[in-house]
Amino acid sequence: MRFLLDEEQREFARSLDGMLAAAGTPGVARAWASGDHAPGRALWARLADAGVFALAVPERHGGLGPLPVELGVAFTEIGRHAAPGPLVETVAAAAFLDRLGDETAADAWLPGIATGKTVASLCLLSAAGPYALDADAADVVLVVDGNTVRLSDGAGPVQLSLDPVRRLFRPRGNQLVARGHAVAAAAAHAADVAALVTAAQSLGLGRTLLARTVAHAEQRTQFGVPIGSFQAVKHRLADALIGLEFAEPLILAAALALAQDDPDVGRRIAAAKVAACEAACTAAGTALQIHGAIGYTDELDLSLWIRKARALRSAWGTPAACRARVLTA
Repeated sequence: MRFLLDEEQREFARSLDGMLAAAGTPGVARAWASGDHAPGRALWARLADAGVFALAVPERHGGLGPLPVELGVAFTEIGRHAAPGPLVETVAAAAFLDRLGDETAADAWLPGIATGKTVASLCLLSAAGPYALDADAADVVLVVDGNTVRLSDGAGPVQLSLDPVRRLFRPRGNQLVARGHAVAAAAAHAADVAALVTAAQSLGLGRTLLARTVAHAEQRTQFGVPIGSFQAVKHRLADALIGLEFAEPLILAAALALAQDDPDVGRRIAAAKVAACEAACTAAGTALQIHGAIGYTDELDLSLWIRKARALRSAWGTPAACRARVLTA
């Protein structure tokens, strides 16, 4: 089976690529890491205008979806440009609210998510640990613990992260939103959606890491020739490319399985997540080695992609957990 995007999906990717390229995302990410959310919220509004968040929200609540394939396309471009913020978590929160079966909660937050007016973060204590991403910037933070979901009214201090742009907080879930078996089922679905778009995000950032490293290898010279002409460098770049090329169809297959409610969707998403994140980390390691000492500096924009690759590797499913899920299935 061949997994190919149609022309409309490719044009959507091109339009997001152009918009994000013009937005100066490295500067936006650095501002976000320092606690200045204004540039990030402006970028968030532009992504919403492009329809990104509406893809996760059903039509009855003002959205366009859920459309998993298109979400995968969007988050590949988001990863390509290292856009900051709880983008994955907002999409996961939309998926959670859609499956929760509580129309009051859905009516309260889904229309705002679709239009970009509501920034959300989702903390699944059983799946993603005790932290909520960017809780200080979110308009709503949902905390799920087993069969109970509560609304957080505050958060503890920021926790250290591999990626300083990804600010982790320990939320306090106080106000009860819903309780029952539907909560756990909705949380499992939301975790799958989060893992899928994290995989797509990793694919995009891996492609940027590879493209910038290839460009550097063509320009940097040793012994009078570009280092890209050395066989050892070519092999490292080829390994990075092969990993990314293998991950892309796995992401598309998982997105199609999610759209069709395939009973095997969990295994497909886990396979896509581990393949894409490992490929991105390979690309990050290659970028760091080939750039040499400059690759270790914070001043280099490439560091934003390198650090994010490591952080996304364990977000919404560690490699070990994803492999175990594939084997169990």
